[in-house]
Amino acid sequence: MATGKLYKHSLALLTDLYQLTMAFGYWKLGREKEEAIFNLVFREHPFNGGYTITAGLETIIGFLSDLEFDQDDVDYLATLQGNDNKPLFESGFLDYLSNMRFECDIDAMPEGTVAFPHEPMLRITGPILQCQILETALLNMISYQTLIASKAARVCAAAKDEPVLEFGLRRAQGIDGGIAASRAAYIGGCIGTSNVLAGKLYGIPVRGTHAHSWVMSFDDELESFDAYAKALPNNCVFLVDTYDTIQGIKNAIIIGHKLRDRGHTLAGVRLDSGDLAYLSIEARKLLDDAGFPDAAIVASNDLDEFIIDSLKRQDAKINVWGVGTKLATAYDQPALGGVLKLSAIRLPGQDWQYKVKLSEQTTKISNPGILQVRRYHDRSGFIADMIYDEQLGPGDLPIIIDPNDPTRRKRITTNPPYEDLLVPVFRKGELVYDPPSLSRIRQRVQAQIGSLHPTIRRYMNPHTYPAGLEQRLHQLRTELILNARGYTEPPSNQ
Repeated sequence: MATGKLYKHSLALLTDLYQLTMAFGYWKLGREKEEAIFNLVFREHPFNGGYTITAGLETIIGFLSDLEFDQDDVDYLATLQGNDNKPLFESGFLDYLSNMRFECDIDAMPEGTVAFPHEPMLRITGPILQCQILETALLNMISYQTLIASKAARVCAAAKDEPVLEFGLRRAQGIDGGIAASRAAYIGGCIGTSNVLAGKLYGIPVRGTHAHSWVMSFDDELESFDAYAKALPNNCVFLVDTYDTIQGIKNAIIIGHKLRDRGHTLAGVRLDSGDLAYLSIEARKLLDDAGFPDAAIVASNDLDEFIIDSLKRQDAKINVWGVGTKLATAYDQPALGGVLKLSAIRLPGQDWQYKVKLSEQTTKISNPGILQVRRYHDRSGFIADMIYDEQLGPGDLPIIIDPNDPTRRKRITTNPPYEDLLVPVFRKGELVYDPPSLSRIRQRVQAQIGSLHPTIRRYMNPHTYPAGLEQRLHQLRTELILNARGYTEPPSNQ
């Protein structure tokens, strides 16, 4: 796994301290073998979109496959102190961590799946102590890559059939952020990255030519282009806006003729500032008139889906889009807002006790149960998603209820084909899932997005896709909420 190649030491401490203090509490009370179910969900689509693209599962697989607390980890934990200046953790607990081996079940949506609010993208079942320790890492690895994959899908949709390159490493949030962003952007639809390490780790095509500093290091621009063409004649996309863009295009054309005489090709020019619509139109005229109709016009300069859409509406003659800062940093929404919530608990061999978290905000009330997501479809695409409890079952001709607004309902009146989205990944700590290649994940993304109604695919003011709770699960949830608020007795089947 690429995770193991990137990090040479244990990642077991990639968690928040309160996860470990709770784990210690479970151990201290003898509850470490108590079983629990947690579900990883998000509450709203990022970027005000109509869909979200899941990503990050393979990173989680690599993390969990190597999970163990090594001696350095427990030695560090032994140094932590409480507010009485005494050790925070007992030595017996640290010995327990040293000998602990991952033994949970993981079910998850395959990467590249279209997901909707409140649907579990991942479900973890196992000893509550282990589930608690893993909460932060699972959220970290899925939430960020899901955010970037979703942003990339939006950007690529705006570019339509034109290729998008991810150029965000230098602006990304640290080393891991840059690597994860490149991977997720490729999943979301970008055709390549400037990030060479991501290319090595994941097999993503890498792209890049030269920067302004190359041009500025010579006495003039024409000399810099000529020197670059002699050094790398098979990689000539000239950055033309260092001094004067129109003159830069003309200089690129001069060197383009020299390249052709030497048996090579002027691959294109890159615009990185100014009025990109006007400059691209002028560049296309100059290149075509000079006999370079196949030379690409690459644009960069803080692009996102809205700027790309605007440029296309202005009939910009841009062939390739280089998107950096606003993609790798998820510029207008820095976090997905994913959460991992407890939905059931039991002693080994006993019945599950379903749990619900309350809130003054309806959208923050959690869903109880052993949750699964069933997606109905027909020949035209996806119809609706139903979150159901595996013990209650999906029901016949079910009614799907919006968890935020129970008056919004959708009845499945026929028996359409369906797919249950959560698939087994780990069983008792053993990997049972064969992660697909990135190319297959990319294909899945395109197929999933293509199965959505065009109004849901809009990246501005999208239509709402029908997704919600199966009717009996909704009723159970309502009973648990009322009981927790002191209005009714506990549900009879619980």
